[in-house]
Amino acid sequence: MAQQLHERIQSSSMDMKLDALKDLANSSRDITFAQEFINLDGISLLTQMVESGTDFGDLLSFTLTAFVELMDHGIVSWDTFSVAFIKKIASYVCKAAMDTAVLQRSLAILESMVLNSQDLYQKVAQEITIGQLIPHLQGYGQLIALLINALFLKAPEEKRQVHAMFSICLKFSFSLVCQNVIRSNKPINDEMAHQLYVLQVLTFNLLEDRMMTKMDPQDQAQRDIIFELRRIAFDVECDSNNSGSIEKRKSMYTRDYKKLGFINHVNPAVDFTQIPPGMLALDNMLYFARHHQDAYIRIVLENSSREDKHECPFGRSSIELTKMLCEILKVGELPSENCHDFHPMFFTHDRSFEEFFCICIQLLNKTWKEMRATSEDFNKVMQVVKEQITRALTIKPNSLDQFKSRLQNLSYTEILKLRQSERMNQEDFQSRPILELREKIQPEIMELIKQQRLNRLCEGTCFRKISSRRRQDKFWYCRLSPNHKVLHYGDLEESPQGEVPHDSLQDKLPVADIKAVVTGKDCPHMKEKGALKQNKELLELAFSVLYESDEYLNFIAPDKHEYCVWTDGLNALLGKEMTSEFTRSDMDTLLNMEMKLRLLDLENIQIPEVPPPIPKEPSNYDFVYDCN
Repeated sequence: MAQQLHERIQSSSMDMKLDALKDLANSSRDITFAQEFINLDGISLLTQMVESGTDFGDLLSFTLTAFVELMDHGIVSWDTFSVAFIKKIASYVCKAAMDTAVLQRSLAILESMVLNSQDLYQKVAQEITIGQLIPHLQGYGQLIALLINALFLKAPEEKRQVHAMFSICLKFSFSLVCQNVIRSNKPINDEMAHQLYVLQVLTFNLLEDRMMTKMDPQDQAQRDIIFELRRIAFDVECDSNNSGSIEKRKSMYTRDYKKLGFINHVNPAVDFTQIPPGMLALDNMLYFARHHQDAYIRIVLENSSREDKHECPFGRSSIELTKMLCEILKVGELPSENCHDFHPMFFTHDRSFEEFFCICIQLLNKTWKEMRATSEDFNKVMQVVKEQITRALTIKPNSLDQFKSRLQNLSYTEILKLRQSERMNQEDFQSRPILELREKIQPEIMELIKQQRLNRLCEGTCFRKISSRRRQDKFWYCRLSPNHKVLHYGDLEESPQGEVPHDSLQDKLPVADIKAVVTGKDCPHMKEKGALKQNKELLELAFSVLYESDEYLNFIAPDKHEYCVWTDGLNALLGKEMTSEFTRSDMDTLLNMEMKLRLLDLENIQIPEVPPPIPKEPSNYDFVYDCN
């Protein structure tokens, strides 16, 4: 097939050539075919066809499509292409009016060239200017963004700023679109979502330089930023070289840097030599100190004045938080082709990352206090804060204010509740070993509930007497004997304040004589004429004990709780199942608590689906201790 297509795409017939190029574009996705076609020097043939400039329209479109598909397999190096080929591809991008498919393939080819070869970057950069890309922003913003990102990543230091400024322009144009969509409440389609995602990645990639830049402890300009943090926090002016002795000034600086929460109190510049987050952390701290001065001063002074080992170190927290935010937002990573995961709130502010940091550092300080944390708990606090931030981001807040509001509802207590709830609902709790454990525990829990019900019956309950005519203010008391063999009951003149002794209850009913327990409408005292005309709630509280032939002991429970206790207890005495809502609720609560306790030591341990195999019996039992 490769041989046939290799011949057909060189046909003098335009129709035959077009059909062959269509087939080639489709077949080139298969790596086996691609290998055969490349072995026939097919890539060189396609590049010659492009360089000749004789093809246009669909012919050119399918030629470029086949070229892209073949190169995606990574069989041929990008360094093998001539300057003439690069110029030809660049010319398609530079034209204001160009076929859509040709333009798309050309942008993709240029992006791949830049990413895969430093030498090709130089050649592409000479052929493409920002001005030539601007006319295509309207319809091809996503592809333009990818190309700019590739140029940005490969560019030398002196040229990166140009690409960075253009990316900011891209962000501005897309952010206007995004804000308009949010205000109009119109749905964002997949194409638009992917463009915004790519733009978000590009914007955050502008931070990569600062993130990967170490602080030079000898750089006075960088050290001045730390002096500025000290000045704003403690309202002190930078001391002149002549004020006080050197030792005194060093001692004062060390004290203040310790209060600011730096790890290195003598020279805090050393704290920013770790990459990531490098200088980006210091940039965030300075932005917070200048633009949210009251919050900054409050956090620093609040923690520096504590003497109970619960102070939150602002400097160390800011550095680790910046590193964490870069991980969450994947700063420095290339955008994925099929991802639509963007956050609208990052398009609502010119300094969105810095504002994001300001919200999160205040959250960190709040969570630290809620956890009553010490320096030993630093990593635990950071884990909770990361969970709070990622959970808040999942709802895709439209603004930074919405994000902040969401965080207020995700306190440390709420995170613990969510973790507990999710652990009970996760797949592990539906696995065979866990279900078997639940089944094994269930009879123990049921026996516990049964004993509780019988103990309550032994304590007894005061019931109100209900006649068929009217409600009377007469009471009677019933309780189970401690040996669970007899029900003692009798009338009372008034409602008792505590338990009524067995001796004062005149009547007895042996449990052995009880034949059945009936409830609701089946009770004799609910069948009497006029009884059902009373409050219908009585039906839900009524139950009767049938003994001898047609004798009944009729009850109206004071409330639903007592009704469940007594019906469960009587059914337990008769050896029947306890089926009340109260029993089901108790079973769920106690069973879940017992499961959590038993699985406490298995945190983050994978529970196997099948039991481990039983080992073979030993060949002899000589190792067993002989008691004789």
